[in-house]
Amino acid sequence: MILIILRILLGLSLFVSNINVSFSNNDIITENHIVKQQSKNILNENVGFPDKNITSYSNQQSTFLNTLSPPDFDVKSYILFDANSGNIIAEKNSHVSVRPASLTKVMTLYLVAQSLQSGRIHLYDKATVSEIAWRTGGSRMFIPLGSIVTIEELIKGIVVASGNDATVTIAEYIAGTESVFVELMNRTAKLLNMNNTYFSDSSGLPNANNYSTAYDLAILTKSWIKNFPEYYPWFKEKWIIYNKIKQPNRNRLLWIDDCVDGMKTGHTDEAGYCLIASSKKNGMRLIAILMGAKNDTVRTNNTKALLDYGFRFFKTNKIFTANQKIIKIKTNSGKNNFTTLGISDDLFITLPVNDIHNLKIKIITDKMLKAPILKYKKCGMLYVIFNNKIIESRPLIALHNNDRANFIFVFFNYLVNLFHKY
Repeated sequence: MILIILRILLGLSLFVSNINVSFSNNDIITENHIVKQQSKNILNENVGFPDKNITSYSNQQSTFLNTLSPPDFDVKSYILFDANSGNIIAEKNSHVSVRPASLTKVMTLYLVAQSLQSGRIHLYDKATVSEIAWRTGGSRMFIPLGSIVTIEELIKGIVVASGNDATVTIAEYIAGTESVFVELMNRTAKLLNMNNTYFSDSSGLPNANNYSTAYDLAILTKSWIKNFPEYYPWFKEKWIIYNKIKQPNRNRLLWIDDCVDGMKTGHTDEAGYCLIASSKKNGMRLIAILMGAKNDTVRTNNTKALLDYGFRFFKTNKIFTANQKIIKIKTNSGKNNFTTLGISDDLFITLPVNDIHNLKIKIITDKMLKAPILKYKKCGMLYVIFNNKIIESRPLIALHNNDRANFIFVFFNYLVNLFHKY
């Protein structure tokens, strides 16, 4: 009896000092679903044990093949990526500086959507066309000097007609002057980590200080679609009629391919013919950005070929859903014996359609957590691994609070565990 009491007191001290108990072999994740520890940076970590639901993902996952040659076009640069995963499928010179031409207006429209979403402006608001806006050269909406135009009409003029007069008018309405609006554009570019981009005006007129890259424009486009889905339908408008003048959208893919629903064309002599095209097929949205084609036909055909390549050879899978129960970890001194972990955002992976066998999930956590655990606390890491390489990672967060239990509960729980042990 004395020996049992001593063991109880010793065990209680272990709970108070939070000394972790070693895992048994049954606690380790099976080789079918979790990769053995390969790299030095995770060798010393402890592995938790998975919820049974994790087994349903082992046959859905894959990664990229190195043997699939991307298209080679006679353009300055291009990039093809998936809007949900952000995974790059193909690229050429995507980090090389280029002139964005009217693709600049995608950033202008980003700030317009941001202002609408926040309630600072409204579609029914009316703006007056200044002389500066009216005199702006290049493509036009043909709005008369001094006329009053709604924000909704100006948006159509920017998207469809690529009107520089409409662009400057809406920039002045939001920020007072175009120069202040351009400051907002560049500030937003920095916030989005568009590190090789600078805007000198709101329209994309020829200027040595107006530059970007296909990669940076991919960041902008992905953020646009993610942050403002309610306004994205702007980009599929095919026609605008204003001041008795009918103009078509210069994105000819809107007529050629029913799956294409945006986004923007651009052209100057120095920039060449440029296009951001977005297409959705079977729930998968791909975005192709092509810079510096020789003419409109090359721009259209090459961009379509990029999208066809992506849809034919690649597939995007949702691996985990935000706040989905992924794993539960033993928790010391908690009201609950386990804390359930998941990820904060949906996890998508884009991969070749025929490569679905070698991608695995690795989960790294402490052997045991110690209460209290606050909801959203980082408690581990989830890795997506292929050929011993980590291709995606996400923090594992607590999906619920796990408060510290009182002394009596901790002591009683220990007695129960001791009883089962003996």
